Order: sequence, then C-alpha cells, then structure tokens
Amino acid sequence: MISRVFNSITSKFSQSQSLTAAYFTYKAWRQNGLRGTHSSQQSINMTDMSVRILPALSDNYMYLIICNKTKEAAIVDPVNPETVIEAVKNENVELKSVLTTHHHWDHAGGNEKLLSLFGKPLTVYGGDDRIGGLNKKVKQDDKFNIGNLNVSCIFTPCHTSGHICYYVESSTAEQKAVFTGDTLFLGGCGRFFEGTAEQMYSALIEKLSSLPDETKVFCGHEYALGNLKFGNHVEPDNKDILAKIEWTKAKRDQNEPSVPSTIGEEKLINPFMRVNTESVQKFANSIGKPIDTMAHIRKVKDSFK
Repeated sequence: MISRVFNSITSKFSQSQSLTAAYFTYKAWRQNGLRGTHSSQQSINMTDMSVRILPALSDNYMYLIICNKTKEAAIVDPVNPETVIEAVKNENVELKSVLTTHHHWDHAGGNEKLLSLFGKPLTVYGGDDRIGGLNKKVKQDDKFNIGNLNVSCIFTPCHTSGHICYYVESSTAEQKAVFTGDTLFLGGCGRFFEGTAEQMYSALIEKLSSLPDETKVFCGHEYALGNLKFGNHVEPDNKDILAKIEWTKAKRDQNEPSVPSTIGEEKLINPFMRVNTESVQKFANSIGKPIDTMAHIRKVKDSFK
C-alpha cells in the first residue's frame, strides 16, 4: 500500500516536472525564435575571477564562475546543462560545483541532468531540500571555495523560503560579485511567493545593501527594462533611473545582457533598495515606514504594465 502511494506521488511529481519543463521550453522558443537565446554570451574578466554569462530559456541567466589562477569553476543555476558543458569545454576549466539559488524549475531544473551528463562528481550547494540533486545544504554565513575564490552564503528567504545568494570574493578581496537569483534584480526584486515584506527588507536592506558598493550583481533574469520602467513610475524625477533606462535600451538593442550592475548602482536606481528614501516612501504614502513601503511597492509592481 505504502509502495503504491509512493509510486503514485513520484509519478505525479515527474509529470509535473515534465509539464513545467515543456512550458519554459515553449515560452523560450516563442520569445527567442531563430535567435536561439534572449541575449549573447559574454565574459566579465577580472584579475583573479571571471564570470561567463550564459543566457537560458526566455530570460534566465546562468553564470560560470572561474578562478583564473586554478581554473576551477562553479556554475550558478544550470537550467540548460548542455550549454554549461559546452562553456566548460570552451573555457578549458574544471567544473567542481553547482551553486543553486532556489528550487524553482527555471533555476534548479537542470541540476540532475547536469550531474548525469557531466560524468564527474559535482558538489550541489543550495539552501532548500526541494532542490534537485542537492548534496550540500547551506545556510547563512556558510563558506566554501572555488579554487582561490572565497564564497559566503547569504540566506535571503522571501521569494522562496530557502533562497540563498552567493557572495564571491578574490583572495585579496579586491574583486567582489554576488549572485542573487530571484531576490535582487537589476532595478527590482523577486515576488514574495513564500515570504513577507519584512523578509525582503532584511534581504535587500540589511544584508545585500551592506556589501561593498563596488560589488558586481549578477541576477537570475533579464528583467531590467521592465523594472526600470517601474522605478521611473515610482520616482519620475530620479535622473539615475532615466540614464540607466537609456543605457539598458542600447545594450538590449544589441542583444547584450544588462548584467552585471553593482550594489552601489542598485542603491541609486532600484526602488526596493530605496525604501528608506523619502521619495519612495511618499509614493507608498508610508513616510517613516520602510517595511510598509516595501509591501506597497511590491503590490503595485505585481500588476504594473
């Protein structure tokens, strides 16, 4: 009896995963057409660290993080394993780990297939037992390495209850990057699917805003123009937002990714990072109440066109 129930649940879960995969695949085909991808691949090269930007699906980003000295690499949210494997070969690096931000299929849905195709052991990090292929669960302030690069885990529950952002520094701490999944976007933040405004305030204001301003931000989706349009709606006199809109339009016209931004830049252009700012609080009619402001602007953004 128990076996039949388990098999039924497993079958239904497998069917659900297949339907989810089919939906995202169709959505990507419909949007990208013959282009194949929503953006071109690009590399952000620093002295000790490189990040290969790998577009996936209709608007997702995967990131191949490379320690330039040791050639050890990690992949963030490898929803398209074939693209990852090709990039690993092209970059001539040794892939050792998977950094999963959260359990949603368009981020974690490729983990198990990558483990199967790659043929070598990989450490799969994440903060949620719902993540496929997870073999190393992490929490706030857990640390590990990618070659000589230092990685710190930042627990940011709200979009999902087990969301993790990964803060990566060179050994000298001169180069810094944070991989934010669906918590922080360029100009925006993720929906509060499994959390509250208090949790997003903690994630964005208390945790991510405390990172050095020069930290590069690599987010999970290409949502920049829509987010900036909303930011302009909230703060129509914010010249930094207007300038970033023009910059982003030029990038997207060339099919180039808008990522990365920086933490310092987000503090200037992102209303969700600016809930302590009077102009954003005025929009929300919540002067002196940053968490109420966070809740209000997220509710407005959810239906903003």
